[in-house]
Amino acid sequence: MLSAETRAAFERDGVVKIPGAVDGDWVARILEDAQAALDDPGPWITDTNPGASTDRLFTTRYRWQHAPLIRDFVFSSPIAGMAASLTGSTGMRFYFDHLLVKEPFTSAPTPWHQDIGYWPFLGRQIISAWVAATASRVSHSSLEFVKGSHRWDAYYAPESFDGEGGWTDDFKGEPMPDIEAVRHRGDCPYEIVGFDVEPGDAIFFSAWIVHGAPANVGRDRRVALSTRWLGDDAVWHPHPGCDPTVTEGDTTAVPGEYPADDERFPLVYQQPS
Repeated sequence: MLSAETRAAFERDGVVKIPGAVDGDWVARILEDAQAALDDPGPWITDTNPGASTDRLFTTRYRWQHAPLIRDFVFSSPIAGMAASLTGSTGMRFYFDHLLVKEPFTSAPTPWHQDIGYWPFLGRQIISAWVAATASRVSHSSLEFVKGSHRWDAYYAPESFDGEGGWTDDFKGEPMPDIEAVRHRGDCPYEIVGFDVEPGDAIFFSAWIVHGAPANVGRDRRVALSTRWLGDDAVWHPHPGCDPTVTEGDTTAVPGEYPADDERFPLVYQQPS
């Protein structure tokens, strides 16, 4: 279980790092799985420079139903329980897995964004767990966050990361502030925090917090497995411009209600009574 201080920090800042959240066996298996995914990509991928060993961002998602390592990690690692503890939720349903590989000398940063607008859910107990499988520094593309931005009462329009548009184009809403343009000014209104990580560390963050990652200017590959979790107050909220991977036709979840669909969003953790 996590300490009261850690839980309070998450509530205040919207993000915490848990050192050594998973052990070396999980790390080794994630690295093995990452190479397998690079060698044989699935359908839900982003790949900015296919086949290259440098300047390449590769991500793949929604593999838990057919990739043994991902399924094992979701149901057997301590991540779901930690997510419940941080959010104060009595249970945690699984949303999706997201493997991220950023090769050395990848020049493109991950733009500042807020996850909630990309997803067909609403709720304050929606959380991500970004588990590092390689060491990474903020200067080498580890994650950065605007502290407290999960409390801004803002719902920003999702934007395509590659700048080419796509399913996010249908969303109409408030644009993301240009964090990068003002972050180094003396009058910058944002408090930005980044986390250096070692293999096995996990960064837990609210779906509402504004975050991004700089370019990978280092010589090493950055690998992380991010899992997304739905707490007690999550409701199914499909809308124009959200992720089309799971649509209204794919789930028994009812718009505006808790997504009690054990096939698509399985209940992984339940607090002992």
